[in-house]
Amino acid sequence: MTERLLQFIWQFQYFNKGELTTVAGEELQIIFPGHYNTDQGPDFTDAKIKIGKTTWAGRVELHVNSTDWVKHKHEGDENYNNVILHVVWQNEPGDHSIPVLELKNRVSKLLLQRYEELMNSSSFIPCENSIQSVRDITWQSWKERLLAERLLRKAKAVEIFQQQNNDHWEESFWWMLARNFGIKVNADAFEAIAKSIPVNVLAKHKNQIHQVEALLLGQADLLNEDFKEDYPKLLQREYKFLQKKYDLKPVHIPVHFLRMRPGNFPTIRLAQLAVLITESSHLFSKIKEAKSISEVKKWFDVTANDYWHYHYRFDEESAFRKKKLGTTMIDNIIINTVCPVLFAYGNYHQEEKYKLKALQWLEETAAESNSITKGFKHLGIENRSAYDSQALIELKTQYCDRKMCLECGVGNYLLKNT
Repeated sequence: MTERLLQFIWQFQYFNKGELTTVAGEELQIIFPGHYNTDQGPDFTDAKIKIGKTTWAGRVELHVNSTDWVKHKHEGDENYNNVILHVVWQNEPGDHSIPVLELKNRVSKLLLQRYEELMNSSSFIPCENSIQSVRDITWQSWKERLLAERLLRKAKAVEIFQQQNNDHWEESFWWMLARNFGIKVNADAFEAIAKSIPVNVLAKHKNQIHQVEALLLGQADLLNEDFKEDYPKLLQREYKFLQKKYDLKPVHIPVHFLRMRPGNFPTIRLAQLAVLITESSHLFSKIKEAKSISEVKKWFDVTANDYWHYHYRFDEESAFRKKKLGTTMIDNIIINTVCPVLFAYGNYHQEEKYKLKALQWLEETAAESNSITKGFKHLGIENRSAYDSQALIELKTQYCDRKMCLECGVGNYLLKNT
């Protein structure tokens, strides 16, 4: 038995309440178990119980053993003065200043066995063998909450950006977008590049693709070589001029080329990002007012300039291939930048229409395909849109991998229906 499991059992009253008495033999009735407290102090607040003929209102504290009250130094702690019931798994003989309820012989052995199986599971998800029994309505409501949690967590990252740039939403969007273009390997470097060049500086040069490209590639420290070809030499000259003009210093986080598809090389992604900047000013403002997701996708339908059709890196010619931002990458941007920033904006300004738009666009965006979604697909869990896939990723990373089955809607259902 763990204290967290005991809290779960008490919170949802998953125990036999027939002929309930305290360890002192007093008749006990639970009117309301209280609200689970995640802050300092007793485990449950605002509880209401009846002992004998007296009704009590206050707090409830739980421990695996009754002696833990002393071990945890609650005696004399003012935070515990209002405790009306001490709920324990096992009571030890002794004097109790507070009424004690022992649950050891009142909880289903099947529930305890199911919980132990979940905690000891080494499968893809702990409930792999029983997840199919979860009702559709339970799944749907839990997915809604999972997606909301994921977007709120991402909104916190946007809020940090807002604090760093004095509430400049276009700047925050630019930082998030650049980070997204860096994929996982170069995300930190691309974010640093974006932060090193204010969006208003880039806007001044939006009519000169070479200058925007020079700024991005120069800040990535990719123009610091002795080039043979004319194009990188041109970018090098442009960057030296702009670097001096704006007093720029290349970022100290190196970009990486190893172990990635050539289409994701930082040179290609920065070149595509440069084109996006030149073709779309005030992009986040446009996104806020967009009527449909298809309208947004058109703005991201960009192709790097002609030099990159024959190159992945400077001075290394390759077979012709247009370096167009693909459908999968555009969907990735919708999922990881557009919708999170839009949701964060709505959350910050308390305007539900933006949050609802973000949710709707996720429903209209193709589902992600990765090791997590494939794992759930193998278990028969549907993944019809980005709405589903984002919820499943949140479930796997924030609950399943951390064995937080007691906090999980699916885990709760399975334990309740043991």
